[in-house]
Amino acid sequence: MSEGQKFQLGTIGALSLSVVSSVSIVICNKALISTLGFTFATTLTSWHLLVTFCSLHVALWMKMFEHKPFDPRAVMGFGILNGISIGLLNLSLGFNSVGFYQMTKLAIIPCTVLLETLFFRKKFSRKIQFSLTILLLGVGIATVTDLQLNMLGSVLSLLAVITTCVAQIMTNTIQKKFKVSSTQLLYQSCPYQAITLFVTGPFLDGLLTNQNVFAFKYTSQVVFFIVLSCLISVSVNFSTFLVIGKTSPVTYQVLGHLKTCLVLAFGYVLLKDPFNWRNILGIMVAVIGMVVYSYFCSVETQQKASETSTQLPQMKESEKDPLIAVENGSGVLSDGGGGVQKTAAPHRSRGD
Repeated sequence: MSEGQKFQLGTIGALSLSVVSSVSIVICNKALISTLGFTFATTLTSWHLLVTFCSLHVALWMKMFEHKPFDPRAVMGFGILNGISIGLLNLSLGFNSVGFYQMTKLAIIPCTVLLETLFFRKKFSRKIQFSLTILLLGVGIATVTDLQLNMLGSVLSLLAVITTCVAQIMTNTIQKKFKVSSTQLLYQSCPYQAITLFVTGPFLDGLLTNQNVFAFKYTSQVVFFIVLSCLISVSVNFSTFLVIGKTSPVTYQVLGHLKTCLVLAFGYVLLKDPFNWRNILGIMVAVIGMVVYSYFCSVETQQKASETSTQLPQMKESEKDPLIAVENGSGVLSDGGGGVQKTAAPHRSRGD
């Protein structure tokens, strides 16, 4: 099996794991919040991250992956930013209508595309832009109901979109820059995310629900669903880093909207949630956008791979001819004595 085929299988596996685990945890949390009345979302997320870190620590002890420390400031900044983005998203949901919150989530894709275009000079073809437009239109039809605006909620939503986009771009950038796996990055950043949410969670939840998480009556059923939610979250957190590392932040957001549609469908089938023609139409349009986006991404990836494969033989031929090598600036200099010496390799900082 070639490296390209292995990469494609790994990507499909990561996407599948992300979809299954995310849909599962949404159904579990819906039962926990809607049925059992445990509405402390931010505090619950901090417990998710703590359990994830403990699970990864056990996996490290069992030598299932290798610990690879790198720039501690980058890890700390990334972890805290991730924690802040989660808190802001929860605040956005608390201070806005459900419809406006869904619009906030839809805004993450165009914001990510804009940031990657401005700061990373990444180019998105018109076909990709067209497929993303179809996807966003479908999700908007299926999920957006009302758009009640208020100043505080709008500011919180704007901050939530920006921090989420930057955090997801950093996930992809850090993994490539420091050559760390999704597991290694998650293991090192988890404590900072967990501490950020563990400290701010009870305050935010109290602000949004007017209840105290520590005064809540924890029945055996509530504890069971909390434990189940925390266990599923290990897979959710791991697959999030895995998908962004193997694909891109935009692809992860596209996958997120697909999961939203699946949650709506599962909610109707399993939980008998209310459903109407707008939901059905929106899901169909979103799925079409998802399929078109996947197709165009696959075509562009194959084109880049073929261009790379055709350039490699040309580079090898140029390396065989010393005249062409000198013209191309391959770093061959005269040593002043009729011989030839190679220039020293440039200094590479750790993580290049």
